[in-house]
Amino acid sequence: MTARITGSRKYARIATSIKKIGVIEPLAVTKADSSGRHLLLDGHLRLHAIMEEGKATAPCIIADDDEAFTYNKRVNRLATVQEHYMIQRALDRGVPASMIAAALGIDAKLVQRRSKLLDGIAPEAVDILKDRPVNPQVFDTLRRMKPERQFATAELMASMNNFTATYAKAILAATRQEDLARPERPKRVKGVTPEQMARMERELESLNKDFRAVEATFGDDVLHLVLASRYVERLIANDAISAYVQDKHPEILAEFHNIVAAGTLDAAT
Repeated sequence: MTARITGSRKYARIATSIKKIGVIEPLAVTKADSSGRHLLLDGHLRLHAIMEEGKATAPCIIADDDEAFTYNKRVNRLATVQEHYMIQRALDRGVPASMIAAALGIDAKLVQRRSKLLDGIAPEAVDILKDRPVNPQVFDTLRRMKPERQFATAELMASMNNFTATYAKAILAATRQEDLARPERPKRVKGVTPEQMARMERELESLNKDFRAVEATFGDDVLHLVLASRYVERLIANDAISAYVQDKHPEILAEFHNIVAAGTLDAAT
């Protein structure tokens, strides 16, 4: 490790974080070779800082593939909720907020705010969002909802894989007044008129009903599709049947192929 790297601001943050808080993100290594040794894929700066602390061991995650040269992009970075727990744990240990801020590269005022990130948030919603890259402002929006609505919102964000503050505010705008944490206060969302919010509420309620209806029969529908596609696949695999249908009803044969393809794609997911 060169002096230029160990003297960089990035390395200083990592070293300070490990010294005062501990290792937040495990090192990424390959599977052990025949001699029991691992190859480090990601975390060279962290490893150097750990060794500088005189530690003999470090937490690691083992890659289960051979993509050593591209593994760094596959490492999951610290999730928002995990960062909250880490900050809270460090504060409980007496680590100054300014030191935590320096280690994370954020403003010291944000440390206190992040430490209270989950205040007023339903545990069920936290469980869904705990490993997700959630915009911290999302939790401010969730606090404006009742616990049941927070859980439903977290589920919706996870199903859409969208954890932005803008999306959370859109869900808030479509939330019924009685589902708000303070239903007696008029709902206000910047950039959305009361008429637009009322229309969004109606549309979201209709969408939820459709979703629940589909969800109730989804398992049976998928089973029927898979069974039907396998039967049709065997039919068109018969050269005589396939030739006859192609000659007499080519449009039906095309649909048969579509059914088989749909069943195959569904089974793959």
